[in-house]
Amino acid sequence: MSSSPDPNAHRNTLLRAQDDAIAEHLAAALRSGELQSAESFGKPLAPDAGWDATPLEFRLPFKILKNAELPPPELALFHERAALREQLEACSDDSGRHALIARLAELEQRLALRLEGLRASGRL
Repeated sequence: MSSSPDPNAHRNTLLRAQDDAIAEHLAAALRSGELQSAESFGKPLAPDAGWDATPLEFRLPFKILKNAELPPPELALFHERAALREQLEACSDDSGRHALIARLAELEQRLALRLEGLRASGRL
């Protein structure tokens, strides 16, 4: 019985090589003083708005896309949800609250379906 080669072996080797290259660039920047000249060097990063409200498995992929200035369409849904929640907290009118609750429920259902689709498709 022969064992088949690991299909991820080549990918893992490439990722390790990339990690090594990144580590070398960072080490060189540290030695040259380039990193220390950055205003934020040694300070914690400022938290992103919506980080805590984003599902854990989507935080890093969404952050990468945001940094590349390619925000995913789901991000707009998260912003819309946050705005609706703020409106709901500020609303004192019962009929207005019911309308906001309905809109929020519909939005959360749409968002849940999109995220589940991403999970199921393995795109993230």
